[in-house]
Amino acid sequence: MPKTKARRKITKQAPDPSGSHVGLPHVPPMYGLKPRKQYLPFSHAEDRLTKSRNYWICTARPDGRPHSIPVWGFWIDGAVYFGTGRDSRKARNLVHNAAVSIHLDSGDDVVILEGTAVEVDLTDKTQLKKLDAASRAKYKMPMMVAPENVLYSVRPRVVLAWTEKDFPNNATRWQFDPPSA
Repeated sequence: MPKTKARRKITKQAPDPSGSHVGLPHVPPMYGLKPRKQYLPFSHAEDRLTKSRNYWICTARPDGRPHSIPVWGFWIDGAVYFGTGRDSRKARNLVHNAAVSIHLDSGDDVVILEGTAVEVDLTDKTQLKKLDAASRAKYKMPMMVAPENVLYSVRPRVVLAWTEKDFPNNATRWQFDPPSA
């Protein structure tokens, strides 16, 4: 019986977000990363950011020591949202230095987001309604909004993603243009 060539289904990769540039993570050469034509689609990172129950928030204390803690949050409209008490260590750190790194629980299906935490205006009823609906859907409880709380939005400046089973072949880095003023 003659051998037939298997036909590979070619699917078009979804476009990356506007204002982003995709490529390799910046790592030492020993990792063996090589430029390639295909990278993970951004939908891979967005799917995990959307479905994640916990987000590890990494901030820096005023003396430079790191602080990491898990929080509940949401990926909505291209940003991670999370809240905390205004007197919490992470909130006090963010007053001093708004740079933040956020990653998900898995070390086997990695998503890391770097950006700047921006305080959300608690008088923006439209935004709060959207976030409350997300909290009710995801965590089965309303979002806690009180004067002693602060809510943050973090838009990515950099997103890194890879899976352990195909590392380093699928390690991907998205660099986002800074927001225009």
